[in-house]
Amino acid sequence: MAESDISLIGGSPDRFGYEWATYAQVEPEQEELFRRWLPFYEPKDWQGKVFLDVGCGMGRNSFWPMSYGAAGCVSIDVDERSLLSAQRNLARFKTAEVKKLSAYEIEQISTFDIVFSIGVIHHLEWPDRALRRMVRAAKPGGEVAIWVYGRENNGWFLWALDPLRKILFRSMPLGILHAISAIPASILWLLLRLGLNQIEYFRLMRRMSYRTLRLAVFDQMLPRIAHYWRRGEVEDLMRAQSLKEIEIVSVNEMSWAARGVKPLAGLE
Repeated sequence: MAESDISLIGGSPDRFGYEWATYAQVEPEQEELFRRWLPFYEPKDWQGKVFLDVGCGMGRNSFWPMSYGAAGCVSIDVDERSLLSAQRNLARFKTAEVKKLSAYEIEQISTFDIVFSIGVIHHLEWPDRALRRMVRAAKPGGEVAIWVYGRENNGWFLWALDPLRKILFRSMPLGILHAISAIPASILWLLLRLGLNQIEYFRLMRRMSYRTLRLAVFDQMLPRIAHYWRRGEVEDLMRAQSLKEIEIVSVNEMSWAARGVKPLAGLE
């Protein structure tokens, strides 16, 4: 099978499509989440840039850089419900293009100043192949950035909850799963107000609305595939694509943001 023919086998585009049809509106508090997921960039860093958002969902992570003054973007996903939500949320930006395209099928070569993917690479069967396409799409000297789940500080989740996702949640009808998500979301909401604040993620979520908290819980319950990587594994993933000047930053003490620069020659 040629790389350009690979689909999201084993992934969860249909399940995330349900999510982004249900949580389809960009909320102001999501701006802080976006800036934490890509901590390398201040609003001014997006001005005049053209970027590619890989796995855009309902478009919230394209919305913020476009609002900061980016020159244009291509936002890609594969589920029709996600794409419809993204089109609505990005309609105000005339230079924002929403396309049906998988991470494995990115067609552009040396086109974008910044190529990023937030919360997608760790749900793919072949994350290295998707990242290779992302690097190819960046201009020489352009930047490639990802945000992924970390294994550090997630031991409790991997021990207690991830087995439920693998055995039960990932095959459960989505309407039922969404209804059930209210139970752990409500428990977590209460625990946060009773003082659960040992790591930055909990302190952050304590400030968020219940709707955002429930979205975060539902998002964890949905996928068929979810990789949780250690820092070194994230760095190896980036280095395997010959990216330079790699930076790895801990996000909320539970996940990783990584950024690298595409060499000026040799990766076309």
